[in-house]
Amino acid sequence: MADPAGSRSATAPAFLALGDSYTIGEGVDPDGRWPVLLAALLRAEGIAIGAPRIIATTGWTTDELDAGIDAAQAQAPLPADHALASLLVGVNNQYRGRPLDEFRAQFAALLQRATAFAGGQASRVLVLAIPDWGVTPFAAAQGRDPALVAMQIDGFNAVCCEEAARAGAHWVDTAAVSRARGGEARMLADDGLHPSAAMYALWAALALPAARQALRG
Repeated sequence: MADPAGSRSATAPAFLALGDSYTIGEGVDPDGRWPVLLAALLRAEGIAIGAPRIIATTGWTTDELDAGIDAAQAQAPLPADHALASLLVGVNNQYRGRPLDEFRAQFAALLQRATAFAGGQASRVLVLAIPDWGVTPFAAAQGRDPALVAMQIDGFNAVCCEEAARAGAHWVDTAAVSRARGGEARMLADDGLHPSAAMYALWAALALPAARQALRG
């Protein structure tokens, strides 16, 4: 649930990453996760940031992430002064055929929670797009219609983008690169579904300008 490598540092500003398999990095080594890669890029620019504290589990929907945050809080209260927070969730809502209206309400509530953990400042929060898993070999093996998956993912991402704008958070559109390159063998983990560290590196590079702005005020 919570990444032990992402414990709070006594000196570096804290980074909280909330999500599902795409944040925990299913199928990649811990140093290949996109929040870890983003933190490394920031430090390479001389911007202080701690190792990310990750609350994410493969398969989580929005309500399950909410419960996972509660469980983490019960173990050890999460500080409300993170310098940076991120939110990437929703693919499992889409995969399970959950309603878009339900997703909007739950996503907006999660964004409020992420903002609260970032000192109440939405400008410190990054919202990343859900990748289009319909381009992957996994989807093909399941006989999924890639056009239908793409349309549904676009609908979920529209909600994420709208809610991020409404809250004043940063929207990081990783969907285009995921759709364009997400079917390439080198961009996939061994399961043929989840991104590889190479894809996560592209996400981290796309998130860097927003993270830089969030941390430098």
